[in-house]
Amino acid sequence: MVDTWLNIKQIIRLAGLGQIVLALGSLAVPNVLRWRAELAKVQPLIKQMFWVYAAYIFVINLCFGLLSMFDSNDLENGSALATLVSGFIALYWISRVLIQFFYFDRTNFPIGGWRRAAEVLLVTAFVFFSLVYSWVCCINLQIAK
Repeated sequence: MVDTWLNIKQIIRLAGLGQIVLALGSLAVPNVLRWRAELAKVQPLIKQMFWVYAAYIFVINLCFGLLSMFDSNDLENGSALATLVSGFIALYWISRVLIQFFYFDRTNFPIGGWRRAAEVLLVTAFVFFSLVYSWVCCINLQIAK
């Protein structure tokens, strides 16, 4: 049982590191997708709201990563809070995977080999995060029984 818990903690920390890297890497997205030029076409309020939403997503991803990196013990201790937080993080990333495939209009996605590779890497990370936190939530539910 000890080995399993050590592995779970390591996997949570790995997911945390991935989310921190994702958050920091997302700082390049506005340049890659030319947000400034695109947002110049919309009303100031819409532009401001867009930047606020982007900042919220950045902070959430960063905080999920920091929480996972530095407090993995409390994410998998079987408490109600651990269950709810891990479940919320799982739903967050599952939603992101679904948005990627069922909502985004892909007709204007950037083309090119490295951009395609980046998308594959991102989707792989989103699926990994979804699986890790779903697994942790299930473990928390079993511990709570």
